[in-house]
Amino acid sequence: MLAGKRILLIIGGGIAAYKSLDLIRRLRERGAAVTPVLTRAAAEFVTPLSVSALAGQKVFTELFDLTDEAEMGHIQLSRSADLIVIAPATADLLAKMAQGRADDLASTLLLATDTEVLAAPAMNVRMWRHPATQRNLAVLRGDGLREVGPNEGDMACGEYGPGRMAEPLEIVAAVEAYFTAGPLTGRHVLVTSGPTHEPIDPVRYIANRSSGAQGTALAAALRDLGARVTFVTGPASVPPPSGVTVVPVETAREMLSAVEAALPADAAIFAAAVADWRVANAGSSKMKKGGGGLQLDFAENPDILATVSAMGAGRPALVVGFAAETDDVLAHATAKRLRKGCDWIVANDVSPATGIMGGRENAVTLITAEGAEDWPRMSKQAVAEKLAARIATVIA
Repeated sequence: MLAGKRILLIIGGGIAAYKSLDLIRRLRERGAAVTPVLTRAAAEFVTPLSVSALAGQKVFTELFDLTDEAEMGHIQLSRSADLIVIAPATADLLAKMAQGRADDLASTLLLATDTEVLAAPAMNVRMWRHPATQRNLAVLRGDGLREVGPNEGDMACGEYGPGRMAEPLEIVAAVEAYFTAGPLTGRHVLVTSGPTHEPIDPVRYIANRSSGAQGTALAAALRDLGARVTFVTGPASVPPPSGVTVVPVETAREMLSAVEAALPADAAIFAAAVADWRVANAGSSKMKKGGGGLQLDFAENPDILATVSAMGAGRPALVVGFAAETDDVLAHATAKRLRKGCDWIVANDVSPATGIMGGRENAVTLITAEGAEDWPRMSKQAVAEKLAARIATVIA
């Protein structure tokens, strides 16, 4: 799929740089030409010799190199690629990009190009969650940065959480998706998915039975049509799709913040099963039995679908909500579309008898201003593909 494609690979300085060696191999076996650029910090983790041997090309490292400037120059180097990939994209590199700094070869290339950039972030979980990093990402997403990962897992530093660089094959899938022309190429679609977890105390929470399977399938189907997908997901039981920007969250309020940070978008699809309420008096330490009952006070969570639907400037052209109901599905979902102000509602019956909640199949009714359209029961992937194709007819 990548035959003849020219990839400029910028390798940042982090322990995940060792994965870039396998990434080069995977890209080249698919026909891509890889021109590698190492930051000075990256050269502490992988050697220019090993990178050059795998890429079959010279490695570029220095901004002020007389020979390189005379032969090609950093401006031409940055513009001769079909796609720029940063793997790993460290917190420092992301900060430089967001601030428009150009104090080394990598940051200068990124500032001097109009070629699209795909970043695979990799850093300590605390660095990833730091407000400064999240502010920088919000700026870069607004500038059109494409992302893949990070994943959640064990860190080299011994901590656990989001911040692991996507695996080489995940990055390759994102690269292939970029070059796959489809009706949604150049469009940005926001998808929410999974449940939210609302804490009772540090060890307990309120949740629902959503697996996130339908939202995940929908994000993948939109990606396959060429869209740039931002995937905001609660703690789902299915892994997120590759080739999309994954933003993990826990609570409804965190999901709203992530959605607002991901805008603008051409379409916003709210497939997440967001908790309507949160515990207002959540404990800061584990609650103990006291011989009596437990009294919990609840507060309403923000209504993410209604908030985005009511936006003036910046509202997506298409806003789609989901309605999981157990009775009077059509009546409740139709009323929900009007109450929330969204364009479409995808309704389904999740009563226990259907086996849909957490299962592999779905049977939905698409409700629009023109009326209701019943779809037959089918796999969640088939539902996703059909809905993605319908979305494409509106925003393509």
